Amino acid sequence: MKPLLLLLILSWCRWTKADTPANCTFEDVKGEWIFYETERTGDYKINCDNMGQVVHKMNVKLLFPNVAEDQYGNRGTWTMVYNQGFEVKISGRSFFAFSYYEKTGDDVISMCDKTFTGWSRDVTIRNWACYRAQKKESLPPKTYKLMLMANEHSAYKYNKAFIRSINEVQSNWVADVYPEYELMNMMDHLRRAGGRASKIIHGARATQANFVARLRDMSLPQSWDWRNVSGINYVSPVRNQGSCGSCYAFASMAALEARVRILTNNNLQPVFAPQDVVGCSKLSQGCEGGFPFLIAGRYAQDVGVVEEQCSPYEGKDDTCRTDTHCGRHYTAYYRYVGGYYGACNEEEMKLALVKGGPLAVGLEVYDDFLHYKGGIYHHTGLMDKFNPLELTNHAVLLVGYGADEATGEKYWSVKNSWGENWGEGGYFRIRRGTDECAIESLAVEVVPIP
Repeated sequence: MKPLLLLLILSWCRWTKADTPANCTFEDVKGEWIFYETERTGDYKINCDNMGQVVHKMNVKLLFPNVAEDQYGNRGTWTMVYNQGFEVKISGRSFFAFSYYEKTGDDVISMCDKTFTGWSRDVTIRNWACYRAQKKESLPPKTYKLMLMANEHSAYKYNKAFIRSINEVQSNWVADVYPEYELMNMMDHLRRAGGRASKIIHGARATQANFVARLRDMSLPQSWDWRNVSGINYVSPVRNQGSCGSCYAFASMAALEARVRILTNNNLQPVFAPQDVVGCSKLSQGCEGGFPFLIAGRYAQDVGVVEEQCSPYEGKDDTCRTDTHCGRHYTAYYRYVGGYYGACNEEEMKLALVKGGPLAVGLEVYDDFLHYKGGIYHHTGLMDKFNPLELTNHAVLLVGYGADEATGEKYWSVKNSWGENWGEGGYFRIRRGTDECAIESLAVEVVPIP
């Protein structure tokens, strides 16, 4: 076995339980690549831990902003998946792999000119293969040090002065005490806010809307809420992810659930299983985090999701226990709002929300957000020095938008996965039009097959 292939295999096995992502930017990934691919004879169960013999070799240029071009001049599309990898669709095939990194002690070394072994298949979800990619132009490794919480296993303790300060410095929203928090330790809170694998390292920001998007926005209603469209609620009930970093799975399942309800006039009201994702998917990192683009999108299209009774929620990622006799439900189409990662903005989100249904979105979670009780949230700038929480990327479900009748302040209405006793019945409102906490930078829309 070649040393490089052995290294990739060992690294992949280590990575499946890793707790940090790579840190690769658009500029790192843009450029010319060589894709190395095995025989295209597998199905979605293909095991790419051992890549096998390379049969196909393909040159691909990844161009600005989302154009992919192969050696024959055929054009397709590509997108970053946050800072963790990239997906390419070209010549009838779809490729995804995570960007490569190594971890030594507290140091993470991102090698953004190559990938781990990933998966490819054609657009009909057939003819699977394993593949890896190498950039033609080598890049210097990027090293950063893990910021570990010294008190991550200690019990959470309230800092009442911090909560009091939040309410003193602003009047848009109310902070309060949640007694159940003191039953959790600091690592529980970190996972609950997104998980270490979703830690913010290099986040995108909302882009400017173009002229056409602004024109389309003018035709949309002043307010919208999928919980009440002509008296009908199309959003499934609020759930509680517990102390597992599975928000990405809950947001993904909630998006699929709501859009199935919309497509069937509420005749079908499935509740899908986050546990199947947490325990079984190689496109996520279990209770340490993940991303809705890969779950509501690629996983639901490639493998399918199951209903809750087929994989009851445990909040653990040690074993895949899904009932193999259960049928699966699939996604027909998925994309980042705006067309690719980095093209999102308020106007595009409003259009996708009203025309298609709720969106899975990400936001940066700060200490003060944990204490939100009601109102229109914005980050106060205050940080709890007593219980510092690492900045993370939390996945939630966008269900509507509006403006406060008294102040005129615009907001988004968002479903969380921290139970009905948190916030406004499990929901929160957050300032709209200012990319508050990066909420207008990372939206995913999906079209499920009812």
